[in-house]
Amino acid sequence: MECPGLISDMAKLSEVVGFLENELGTSGIPDYPGAHNGLQLQNGGEVFRVACAVDASLPVIEKAVAEGADLLVVHHGLFWQGVRMLTGAAYFKLKIAMDAGLAIYSSHIPLDVHPEHGNNVKLSRALGLGDGEPFFDWKGISLGRRSVYEGSLGELRQVLEAAVGGPILLRGDESASAGLVGIITGAAGSEIEAMAAEGIETFVTGEGPHWSHPLAEELGINVLYAGHYASETFGVKALGQLLKDRFDLDWCFVDHPTGL
Repeated sequence: MECPGLISDMAKLSEVVGFLENELGTSGIPDYPGAHNGLQLQNGGEVFRVACAVDASLPVIEKAVAEGADLLVVHHGLFWQGVRMLTGAAYFKLKIAMDAGLAIYSSHIPLDVHPEHGNNVKLSRALGLGDGEPFFDWKGISLGRRSVYEGSLGELRQVLEAAVGGPILLRGDESASAGLVGIITGAAGSEIEAMAAEGIETFVTGEGPHWSHPLAEELGINVLYAGHYASETFGVKALGQLLKDRFDLDWCFVDHPTGL
């Protein structure tokens, strides 16, 4: 668990939420039905310590509470699976959070695409590609980032493994030039044909369905599958630091990898 800083201030939950909504442009960005971006669970109104994580799962909530957090900021919120009876894990997630005064804020696509704090731009920078340029229209927004990598696919693989902190799956010849690289974190592997239409030579994403690999081979596109979880730790960490800078709040990254 990464926990930079020391407790040094308190902020009103309403002010933190308002700041995040404005910074992320949440109201103007489309998303999937289960995202429900924004404040998903409130607390008594004060925040001293922030925990950031990829998923609002039961173990993550337990870890955040153990860290003394008042606010959990996540990429995948409480409602991805739709309406659920409040029994079992669904009940305990809410009970543990509410008993501890833990508010939960979620940001999905708005955090993916943010030009400064987003998963895509942060991963692009980590690969030495700078900000790149927005590309791939999805519901009226540019979902990814693209840039030319001046090196081989094998070299890009090494840089990507260092960026995400673990091994990745490669589809392609390591000795080939990486060329025009498209980055869309998460589960964008099903967009292989769209990447070909965009002229992308190497596609960096988190995960994809099985058929994405043989299709990429047929289309002659290199793919680097970095892991859904591993490719999406960048944005929430950036928000933790942002809240530290803006409100002087202590923050902690709760690492709970899925292996996917």
